[in-house]
Amino acid sequence: MSKKPVIAIMYDFDKTLCTKDMQNYEFIPSLGIPVDDFWAEVNKTSKENNMDGLLCYMYMMLKKAAAKDIPVRRENFVALGKKIEYFPGVEEWFERINRYGEKMGVAIEHYVISSGIQEIIEGSSIYKNFKKTYACEFLYDINGVAVWPKNVVNFTTKTQFLFRINKGELDISDDKKLNTYIPMEERRIPFHNMIYIGDGLTDVPCMKLVKQSGGQSIAVFRRRNKTTAAKLMTEDRVNFITEANYSEGKELDTIVKTIIDKMAVVDTLTELTRKHKKSIEN
Repeated sequence: MSKKPVIAIMYDFDKTLCTKDMQNYEFIPSLGIPVDDFWAEVNKTSKENNMDGLLCYMYMMLKKAAAKDIPVRRENFVALGKKIEYFPGVEEWFERINRYGEKMGVAIEHYVISSGIQEIIEGSSIYKNFKKTYACEFLYDINGVAVWPKNVVNFTTKTQFLFRINKGELDISDDKKLNTYIPMEERRIPFHNMIYIGDGLTDVPCMKLVKQSGGQSIAVFRRRNKTTAAKLMTEDRVNFITEANYSEGKELDTIVKTIIDKMAVVDTLTELTRKHKKSIEN
């Protein structure tokens, strides 16, 4: 019996699934610093030192915590995940879409590709729904205190994770398998079976790659604030834009289910074609 085709839905996290940058819910306020002031200092320091913006915000998190004599441990970050607030319908979304995929004869897998903090995502109520999450991580010393950025997922390196998912090589420490040649037809999840959901310019490389490779990209926006998403649509970087409302029956729900319908039919036709060719050859 042949395996079910797999469809991968990949998400940014901040302002895609949750309503703002995850550091803004609890971590930055706990330092006694206004959120806008923290990010302004990150931007200033990044420009003055010609520094990657994501490395800069991770450095600044540790610097500000040290100034307040606040040790930052892994469990502290994980606990912050419980403070996250989601867009409508997010917490019910995954099981509902999985059930729909089963109905259509395909398996749905969910992934996160985020420039946020991996440890905070791990503490979130929705973490259990993801096959794999890729995000920025800290390295911890012998006392369990964060001392250095371990992994950084910036705007362009996000695309490497599409290829990891495409090939089924999910281990971030194994570049050899990632770069080994695998014929397109033998890859675990073809690009045309990928859906990427993000909120803005930081997602453009992934959105564009998925769209150009036959998959579907969706830009979501906060209610009455669709300027960025509309720009992505007019620039032909995404297939759809819609409000970040994951509730049943809303536009995003309809779009994703319709995409799954299409992908399921294409997979069925591809398998029929394969069997037909094989029968002729024999």
